[in-house]
This record gives sequence, C-alpha cells and structure tokens, in this order.
Amino acid sequence: MTSSAAAVITPADQGEGWHALDAAAPDPVPLYDVAAIRRIEHAALAQLPAFALMSRAGATAARWLACHAPEGALLFLAGPGNNGGDALVAATHLHRAGRAVQVWLAADPQRLPVDAATAWQQAQAAGVPSSVMAQVDTSHDLPWPAGTAAVIDGLLGIGLSRPADGTMAWWIAQLNRGALPVYALDIPSGLSADTGAGAPAVRARRTLTFIAGKPGLLTLDGRDCAGEIDIAPIGLDYPPHDTPRGLVNGPALFSTALPRRHHASNKGTHGALAVIGGNLGMTGAPLLGARAAQWLGAGKVHIGFLAQPAPLLDPLHPELMLHAVDALALASMSALVIGPGMGTDAGARQQLARLLQAAPLPLVLDADALNLLASEPALAGALAARGAATVMTPHPLEAARLMGVPVAEIQRDRLAAAAALAAQWQAVVVLKGSGSVIAAPDGSPWTLNPTGNAALASAGTGDVLAGMLGALLAQGMAPLAAAQAAVWIHGRAADVLVAEGTGPAGVTASELYAPARAVFNQLLSTACP
Repeated sequence: MTSSAAAVITPADQGEGWHALDAAAPDPVPLYDVAAIRRIEHAALAQLPAFALMSRAGATAARWLACHAPEGALLFLAGPGNNGGDALVAATHLHRAGRAVQVWLAADPQRLPVDAATAWQQAQAAGVPSSVMAQVDTSHDLPWPAGTAAVIDGLLGIGLSRPADGTMAWWIAQLNRGALPVYALDIPSGLSADTGAGAPAVRARRTLTFIAGKPGLLTLDGRDCAGEIDIAPIGLDYPPHDTPRGLVNGPALFSTALPRRHHASNKGTHGALAVIGGNLGMTGAPLLGARAAQWLGAGKVHIGFLAQPAPLLDPLHPELMLHAVDALALASMSALVIGPGMGTDAGARQQLARLLQAAPLPLVLDADALNLLASEPALAGALAARGAATVMTPHPLEAARLMGVPVAEIQRDRLAAAAALAAQWQAVVVLKGSGSVIAAPDGSPWTLNPTGNAALASAGTGDVLAGMLGALLAQGMAPLAAAQAAVWIHGRAADVLVAEGTGPAGVTASELYAPARAVFNQLLSTACP
C-alpha cells in the first residue's frame, strides 16, 4: 500500500476489510444467490442511515484498490446503477488521499438511483476529474487516457438478468480488448451472479465482491471473468444469517471423513476397487482410472476389461490386477467404477445390466456408462432398484443426454441442472466443467469446486477423477464426501502442476497422480491426529 493511500480508510468508515476466497478455507464458505443478497441488503438498509451501505462498499473498495491495483492513475468506469455508485465513492476516497484517478460515467447523472446520485454529487464536490460518457460513438474503439495503470469496472452489478447488449456490451468489449488490467467491483460486468453465464462479460484480474460470495463467480464463465476473488462483508454479519444457496467445496466439508491411516492397517483395510471398461481401442481409459486409484490409497485395485483378450499386465504399475470383466470376483470388491472406455455396443449394454444387478456395492458411473443409461430405460430401472450408493460424473453433454435436453440448457444453469440430475437419478452428481458442481439427492446445498485450471482440459483427466473417487469410496468414505474430496484433490493437483511450471498446456492425465497423492497425504496429516 502506498503512503498516500494508507489514509483512505478511517475509523469513521467502519474499518471494513475483505478476505480472499480461499480454496482451502478452514470454515465452509457460503454462496448466496441474488435473491438472498437482496434480502440481506434490504434488511441492512432498513437499519442503517441513507447512503451508509454504499459508503462502506466504496470505502472498502478504495482500500482494496490501494492494496491490489498497480501504481499509477486509475480510470473508474461507473455505470447507471448502484454498482456505479460504489465506484464513484471509491474514486472519491482515493482522490482525497492523493491518488490520480479519473471517472467516466457511462450514464445520465440525472437518472441515477438516489444513493448513486449522492455518490456522484460527492465526487463532483471533491473535484474528482470526471467525464459524462452517456453518449458514445460505438463504431470505433475508445482510447484510455494516457498514463492509466488500470481500469476499475463499476458498470453493471448483480441485478443483470439478461445478457448485456447495446452500449453496455460495447463498454465490456472495450475493457476486454484493452491491454490494461481490470479490477471489478462486486461482479465483473455482464456476468450472471447466479449462473456464471457471461456472454459478454468483463474479464477482470481481480474481483471484490460485497456482502458474500456469489455462485456465478465460480462456475461456467465465472472463473475466467472474476480472476482472484475477495469478499468484503462491508460491516454486515459474516457469514450472513440468510440460508446460502450452496457452499464452496473444500476440506472444511470433507476432512473429517477422510480415511485414516493406522500403522496396523493392511491392504485389505483400505478396500478393493474394480475399474470396469476398456473396450476395443479404449483400454487406456480404465488403466488411467485404476492407476489414479492406486495413487490415492486404495488397498487393491482391479481392472475388468471388456476388450478380449484382456491385457495381462500393466508394465508401469504391475501392482494392478487385470482381468476379463467376466472373471472379476465382484463379491470381494468394496466399490466399482464403471464406464471409462466401455463403449456403447451391445456387449457393453449387457455388461452394464449385469453389473447393476450384481452385488450392491458403492458405484461410480462415468463416461459410456452414463450414455448407456441415457439411452436404455431398462438400465435406468436397474440402477433405481440397486440398494447401494451411486455417484455419477457427467460432463455437460452426458448430463444433457441423461436429462433429455440440449447442452445449452445444462449450461444455462449448471447448479439447477446438477440438482435436478441428483434428484432424478437419486445419486450424488458431479457435473464437471469449470467450477464443477456436486449435488446430493437429498436436496442439501450443492457445492461448487474452486480448484483446477485449464490443464484439466486434456484427454483422460475424467478417467483419473473417476478412479480417485472410486478409491475414496473403496476406503469407506460416504458418497457425497468422497465426491467432494476427489473433485477438490483432482483440481488441486492441477493447480500444483501449474504453480510448479508444468502446464497448463500439454499436461497429461497421468501427470496428476503424483501431485494428487501429495495433496491427499497433506490432507490426511492435517485431518488426522
């Protein structure tokens, strides 16, 4: 923080601070939809003096920018709503502290909401350099003022209920085309706070979100748009008393359920897992899953191949036991993973039907097993008749097939889609993608996963996740906790690789094994006495 900015916040400003949204937070991090945030705001406004909430938000934003924005002049883009008012307050604080700032108001000052109008009047009284940009020529790009170090996005807030268009879409394009770093207040303009849809939306380096976290910051387009996320309660109770829509996935949710490792244990203590799939030309998929399960602590790992003849040996991991699928002793298994490389031919259908009617074991259904379920009502009935827990790990296209809807409908609201799938199939569902969603069939709050990066956009990483999840089930974890832990560890392993200089481009699925094992053991050392 610069010496001139140190005086931005005074005790009279309530001393509001912020905290980073931490993927490994010791306490569960709640997420609230727009309706809940509005209820919280209205309750606060009923108890506070006029303009107090905006004053707090803007003052906190000023101090946040003094900490995180680069040295130099800051350009504030203020929109027509209260998000623009927050930006105006922040600019005024920084101007008074001696920071070079400029405000472009992308709105008619006479039509601002009451609090935002007050913020504009205060900025004018303080002499903040300002220009009204309500009318702009959108036929060409607008150059930023010379010497600008960063742009502050205060164009649109959480109230946006449809894709940005017209002049606002042009402003968003200006921000995204420019070379300057962008810092967003509350939410990147154009991004849906509830769903993460952002076409178009500002792509910010960092976002300061007010009151509490919003799900849209963490899924679909949210991860690309929000950058690093900080939460500013602005003097209100945190976490809020309102019921959250969901939670950020993290060790706080699953660490106590992790399988403890005792000195007197043996390979049988940690379960036997079978990974079943590997039809002709696809034998690598179950190998990836089985190897991942071995690295994540399963005591014994088998593979049941549909391809005949089945491979006799995994030369990289001879610890794995390879069989033809019909030769697997299912009754001796602790859990099954079905689907990697399975195919969807008649033989695959017959095997899935047989397996669903076999021993009632905890089960992970992935890849082609999901496609077969979507196309065969009899298989869906067999799954429903099972007496054991099921976890399903669809990507958006597989989810669309399971629900019988277009992929666009799944992506339109990933949170609702995951919850609907979990209820429809009475299974824990991991809807994969940027910000994977984990939903349980009992309607409990879903969780949004904050770990992972573009390194996971590589063939086979889904097979690795399925194997990791199966390993945790085989070691006795409950389905929801196992899904939360596997997804978090899987993403964290990719984060470790990138932090160490491997990727995100060119990472292979098998490179996840070693960092995943390290992450898992770190969790065990923290969770277990």
